Amino acid sequence: MVKIIHKNSFYPAVIFLSLSLLIFFYINPVVSSLFADTQDKMFWDKKYGTEAYIFGKEPVEFLREHIGLLPRGKVLDIAMGEGRNAVFLAKHGFEVDGCDISEAAIKKARELARESNVAIHAFVADLETYQLPKDTYDVIICFYYLQRDLVPQMKAALKPGGVIIYETYTIENWERGFEGPKNKDYLLQSNELLHLFKDLKILYYRELVLNNKKAIASLIAKK
Repeated sequence: MVKIIHKNSFYPAVIFLSLSLLIFFYINPVVSSLFADTQDKMFWDKKYGTEAYIFGKEPVEFLREHIGLLPRGKVLDIAMGEGRNAVFLAKHGFEVDGCDISEAAIKKARELARESNVAIHAFVADLETYQLPKDTYDVIICFYYLQRDLVPQMKAALKPGGVIIYETYTIENWERGFEGPKNKDYLLQSNELLHLFKDLKILYYRELVLNNKKAIASLIAKK
């Protein structure tokens, strides 16, 4: 005997299941966070899963221009991407650790290091959960990645006298319609980067529209 399910009884069941899943994720922040982290990883793995280096192999210009302000020693490259900045510093004699959530990015960073005949320690890490080791680094670099609750860890991970060099997008980038993040959570407000590191000695700070292509804030600060 075949049991016929009428659509009037089917739809409430679907709605109930959907609501149950929504409630489950809402009241289980750990599960919700894991789901978001998985989505984030998938997004970046897809983005970096190309043969070409999507941001090129040359370092960010701000890093190249101010390498002379960085104390020699051990470096952490946060959200390192394909490794262009890490490899640049390794070429100049720094001992470099670098992390990223994307396995595809880390693989390309290691390949770039081999191609450049330098050694870097590149590893996969989810910065939402990974704990930076304290008093470990002479230099921490962070380019085009914004996670505000990571800032205290960045400061703690610096050795006394260590230097942070940071550059990322400001809200003006979105206001002007430039390419870059559309989620305002990933954009700095005016002077926000300066405020985030106000307890360090500010060696250099700027906010500007660069080459009429992007609006950024750049900072170099010493512990």
